[in-house]
Order: sequence, then structure tokens, then C-alpha cells
Amino acid sequence: MAGRRTRGVANGGGLRAELYKGRTTSYVILACIVAACGGLIYGYEIGISGKARFSSIYREFPSSYHSFPRDDCSNGAQRPTTLTSSFYLAGIAASLLASHVTKIYGRRLSILCGGLCSLVGAVLSGAAQNLAMIILGRIMHGIGHGFGNQAVPLYLSEMAPAKIRGALNIMFQLAITIGILWANLINYGSLQIPDWGWRLSFGLAGVPAILMTMGGFFLPETPNSLIERGRYEEARRLLTKVRGTEEVDAEYEDIKEASELAVANPFKAIFQRKNRPQLVMATMIPFFQQFTGINATIFYVPVLFQKLGFGTDASLYTAVITGAVNVMATLVAITFVDKWGRRALFLEAGVQMFVTQVAIGLILAIITPLTKSSAVIVLIVICIYVSSFAWSYGPLGWLIPSEIFTLETRSVAQGINVAVNFLFTFVSAQAFPAMLCHMTYGIFLFFAAWVLAMSLFIYFFLPETKSVPIEKMTSVWRRHWYWKRFIPDEDPPALPSYRQDRKDPTLSNNLKFQE
Repeated sequence: MAGRRTRGVANGGGLRAELYKGRTTSYVILACIVAACGGLIYGYEIGISGKARFSSIYREFPSSYHSFPRDDCSNGAQRPTTLTSSFYLAGIAASLLASHVTKIYGRRLSILCGGLCSLVGAVLSGAAQNLAMIILGRIMHGIGHGFGNQAVPLYLSEMAPAKIRGALNIMFQLAITIGILWANLINYGSLQIPDWGWRLSFGLAGVPAILMTMGGFFLPETPNSLIERGRYEEARRLLTKVRGTEEVDAEYEDIKEASELAVANPFKAIFQRKNRPQLVMATMIPFFQQFTGINATIFYVPVLFQKLGFGTDASLYTAVITGAVNVMATLVAITFVDKWGRRALFLEAGVQMFVTQVAIGLILAIITPLTKSSAVIVLIVICIYVSSFAWSYGPLGWLIPSEIFTLETRSVAQGINVAVNFLFTFVSAQAFPAMLCHMTYGIFLFFAAWVLAMSLFIYFFLPETKSVPIEKMTSVWRRHWYWKRFIPDEDPPALPSYRQDRKDPTLSNNLKFQE
């Protein structure tokens, strides 16, 4: 009976999923909002990482650069991006370490570690007496974000009901966009304080870090993590609370069976053939996310507009404008991701990003130098481009990898996703100044080509995951025209039922399974 029961569930026919009960409770909404605040600190970091901010630092510590370049296209132009990238290199290592912590000790502890490390980083950076302290502070920030970005999307996907999992998970991206906008406003104000304004920018990163730390203290653990660690009674009580009903047997059993199929070495398991489709998505989606060109635009919008003849104030205005568009467009994703689905948002945005990138490149190629009217057109087109990213690759780059893996590999997979994201953000931050100098308008055509490639990838290889219970996600790969060849027809049988009863005192005798 146990073997037959497992096959029915593993095949993803939705038999037990139809028995899921419950509603969207205020408890789960509040928990997800608090957890999503972890995105504020990451967005804030992105927002304060512009060249103007680091120029202020080098002016205070002149010994740290011997000839700070006046020309952005000189060989020394890489120096500001090297300081920026210390954050991402630390994040790559921390995200892989966090996968172990998250699996063994739970999602809450990783969120707490992320908040504390980011708080230490804010203090070190804001109070720095030399460049070494700033770099150490940014390394601590990177460690904090490695933990936070690994754990928070995972937490949101596991806590949320399947029917609104997309909307609740995208609150993480919404927090990121709010953090970016907030940082842009802080940057604009702090640059009016030439002596210590940069300290204010770095120090205020402690505010979202404190919110993230408090979340780590007060959030409940996810039922999935509790079951994974053998805390069955606590998991059942929590599942009852977050779903608002006592009838949680079906969902509880699915999570428990997923836990029983887990292996001792998830790093080894994730490279098994049966996990090939998910692993491809967890690496290709964050790779493509960076090659839309979005972080290059966010990091260097001020540089771009200064090259086009605008002053510092005007360039910061444009950063604030694009930041506001980013926030508003993310709300579109929250509204429609569980109605239209993930693929629809990806594909529509692919067309929009391709057209806008080509348009920007052509305008800059034809009209040189830009007039005021043409500059306004460029800004409008950039805002249209940013909006399309904000309801597609921005939020879905975190959502998809956090929801498609089985429980045995989920923590490791999210760590890989974050590491790949940080790696190619680092590459983007390092490469963009030289690319902008040498390719000029051609850089937008370069990114447009990548957008076309990634849209074709999504069309052919990403199945729809809307409303699929997180522990039954294997079903979407078994039905896919290409990936089905990698997925076995059935999972290994779970432990015999008498051993399940012995290990789990909460196992219900009343749940009736369809065969």
C-alpha cells in the first residue's frame, strides 16, 4: 500500500493535492511580509553601489588610489567596480555555506545570520577609518546577503499556499526594489554632504539589517523544514495554524514523504540525472537575469547620463525615476503571476525588453550628441525596459528556483542559484564600464541579443509551475516534451508505513488515499 500510495503522489497526478484544505490566513501573510523584508537590505546595497558613492570614499582616503581617473574610460575605471564586487565575491561563498545551515538548522537561522552579518557590515562601513575597514564591511554585507538571499525565497515558497505562492514570493523582489529606490534617495541627499555623506549611506544599511535580524528572531520555521529535521508534532501544529484548518493531513503527508525520500548528500543528489531539469533552471535563469543588462543599468545609470552630458544631480534624478518605475512594475508581477502564470510574464517581458534595448541602441547611434528631447525619449524607453524586467526576470529569478526543487535538494539548489546570481552580477559590474566605453550604443544591441536567446529558452524549456503544490513539482517535468526523458516514471518507495508511524507520532489514521 505504501509503495502504491507513493507512486500516485510522485507521478504528480494531483490526487492528494486535490485534498489540500485551508485558506490564506493573516498569520501566513504576516510571516511572509516580515521574511520578505530581507530583500530591503539587498536592494539598498544595489542602490548605493554607484560610482559617485565610491568617488567620495576615494577622496577621503587618497592613499587608497594613486591617481583616481577623471575619465571613466581610462584604465583605472575598474577601481570603483572592484570595491563594489568584494560584496558579491563574499556572497558567492556565503550562499553555498548557507545551504548547509538552512538544511540542517532551518530557514530562520540563516535569515538571522544574514541580518546580523549585514548589521556588522553597516557598522564597519559607516565608521571606517581606512579602506580596509570599508572592504571588510562590504565582505560582511556579502556574507549577510548570501545567507539572506538563500533562505528568504525558500522560506516564502514553503510557507505560502500554492495558489498564491507566486505573489507572496515576489514580495522579496518588491522589497529589493523598495530598497533600491530608498538608496537612490539617500544617495541624492548624502552627496550634498561631501565630507561624511558616504558614511550616512553605508550606515543606514543597518536599518533594513535590523529588520531582517528581528525577523530571524520572531518568524516561525516552515513546516517543511521542521519535518525535514524530524520535528513532526511542531510541524503539524504550525501547518494547522498557517492553513487555518485542522484538515492538513494531505499536505502534511506530501511534505513528510518528500522528507523520507531525502538523501544524506544533497550536493551529490542535485547532480543526479533526475534533478537535471531543475538544476539547469537554477543556473540558467540567474545567468539570464544578469544578461538582460538590468544591473548594469541600475549600477551605472548615473555614469551613462554623465557621459551623455548631464550633471550629477540630473543623473541621480534619473536613478530615482527608474527606481520608482521598478517598484510599481513589481506590483504588476504580484498581481498577475498566479493568474497569468510564470511563462506569460517571461515571454511578454522578453518582447518588451528586446524592443526597448534595440530602440535605445538605435537612438544613441543615430542622434549624437543627444538633444534634450531625444534624452527624454531615451529615459522613457529605459523606464519601459526597467518595468518589463521588474515583472519578469527580477521576481521570477528568485521565485522559480525556490519552488521547483524537491525537499532533499531545495536548500542546496537555492544556494547554487544565489551563487550564480552573485557571480554574474560581479561579472556584469566588472565588465560594463569597459563595454560602455568601447561598444557605446552597441552594448544595448548586445543585451538585446541575449534577451532574444533567453526568451527562446523560456519558450521551449520552462514548464508552467503556477498553482502546483511545491512538494508535487516533479509532475511538471514528467509532462514536459523534453525534460520527461530525465525523470523516472516513479520515485523510490517511501519507508514502510509501520516505520512511518513509529517515527512520526502525529501520523493520521484517518487520511484516505486515492489509488
